[in-house]
Amino acid sequence: MSQFVEFFNHPFFIVVGGMATISSILATIYTLYLIIKGIFPVWYRLGLGLSTREIAIFADTEFDSLKSLLVDSKIFQEKNITKIDSKSIKKAEKITLFLVHWKSFKDEFEEILRVKKDTSALIVYAPQDEGFIDKDVITKINLERNALIVNFRGRLVNDILTCMITTSYHKR
Repeated sequence: MSQFVEFFNHPFFIVVGGMATISSILATIYTLYLIIKGIFPVWYRLGLGLSTREIAIFADTEFDSLKSLLVDSKIFQEKNITKIDSKSIKKAEKITLFLVHWKSFKDEFEEILRVKKDTSALIVYAPQDEGFIDKDVITKINLERNALIVNFRGRLVNDILTCMITTSYHKR
């Protein structure tokens, strides 16, 4: 057994072992750097979005239901949700996340697109049982950045979270 131990005490094995240890430590540090560089900015943006970012809900009869869906998820704060009615669309200019109930605002949709900035997110909630969106309007939505159509209420929370991460956050 002592010959076996003595064999690995040779200077060659000591140098190779030291180099392997150093390269393992450097690889671990580099991996941690990549993880921190990739994940922390997303966490930071999501945290800012959840704590301070306003959501403009363009809805009439569905407003209370949509607001309740967001607040009940315990992800969004009630103070960050703003109701926009058909007479106050311009009020949404400073808000960077729009949730539009299609049936309530299909006649004002052109004005909503004019108010929406390129860096803002637009989520059009259009349940199929309330009618379909015309193809020309779908084409207009498709030409917008950060715009999507949701047909199911269950997808709204996920899509709003995703939009908060992917769209920019501007300090006031």
